[in-house]
Amino acid sequence: MWQRPPLWISMPHTTSGLWAKVIDFENLYLAYQAARLGKRYQRDVMLFASNLEENLINIQNHLIWKSWAPGPHREFVVKEPKLRLIQAPPFADRIIHHALVRVIEPYFERKFIADSYACRVGKGTQRAVMRTQHFLRVAKRNWGDGAYVVKCDISKYFASILHKVLMGQLSVTISDKDVLWLWQTIIAAYGHENGLGLPVGALTSQLGANVVLNRLDHIAKDDMGLRYYVRYMDDFLAIVHSKAEAQRVLQAFDEAVRGLGLSLNPKTAIHPWQRGVDFCGYRIWPTHILPRKRNIKRARADFKHLMKQYYSGQVEMEHVRERVMSFIAYAKHCQARRTVENILGEIVLIPGLRDIPEKLSETGNPSLTR
Repeated sequence: MWQRPPLWISMPHTTSGLWAKVIDFENLYLAYQAARLGKRYQRDVMLFASNLEENLINIQNHLIWKSWAPGPHREFVVKEPKLRLIQAPPFADRIIHHALVRVIEPYFERKFIADSYACRVGKGTQRAVMRTQHFLRVAKRNWGDGAYVVKCDISKYFASILHKVLMGQLSVTISDKDVLWLWQTIIAAYGHENGLGLPVGALTSQLGANVVLNRLDHIAKDDMGLRYYVRYMDDFLAIVHSKAEAQRVLQAFDEAVRGLGLSLNPKTAIHPWQRGVDFCGYRIWPTHILPRKRNIKRARADFKHLMKQYYSGQVEMEHVRERVMSFIAYAKHCQARRTVENILGEIVLIPGLRDIPEKLSETGNPSLTR
């Protein structure tokens, strides 16, 4: 039976001397540019930009003298793709998060596996879906009907991350005490002073969440030898050659996750590949990809509500079109042309929307013409 090796089994290579790069004025300015992307006309962004140089120097001085503390965050709830409480840092704090991540992220990217797809440049949900389909095709070719899928996710992941585990994983790569002080200061804020949980909505939380589960990734790929393994944040899967092997892998995953102070969602399960894989918002088979049923049901309900808002004057036509195009962007990556036509056909009395399916077929995407 596979056993998780101790964390000290290999001597880590750590990096120091990064603090000067983090607090460098040019780095702070580039972080400001990244933080305001798509938000430049928001009130807090415009206020910060009205006295840009002085505000950046103020941030720099607070970092130099270790007098910086996170400001009050803004909380709101999002319902898609699932109900989550978002804790958005103020704009000045987001600049510091970007400044930190800009400097240290490359050192972690070198250690991340290729098949981790969340919050990384050149990755994303569509690449994760295509990689999963590729693995299904290879598994079907190699093992036929005997292949099984182990599909897992972590229960309440961001809210369950232990600060001591994250800081331990960070210190395996980063030895700069000033950089680690800034990390600790960030994660202790936003209502998480008890050493548990990361704020959803912070750039540093996304990197930190990947850092914690990077340990799981290397256990899966290196120690367990799972070639057909994919992770998107706290959702991960493996495709193996038999049901017995799937049961062993699931047990090993449970042990590895518990070793990080986390737990698997009770919905975690194993099943034959013929049922497809529900992953990253799609249902995936070796031969085709379909939209997730609950996403289609939700889209229908959302569009009905949107129509009521439009007719009552609560939203403009441009907002309606943006929502429709967002749905189409999701649907164009799978075999969903008929579904798109049916849903858009229910949006009546709105000029310019009912011809969208015809326009889509002109893109040449084969999945939209079936």
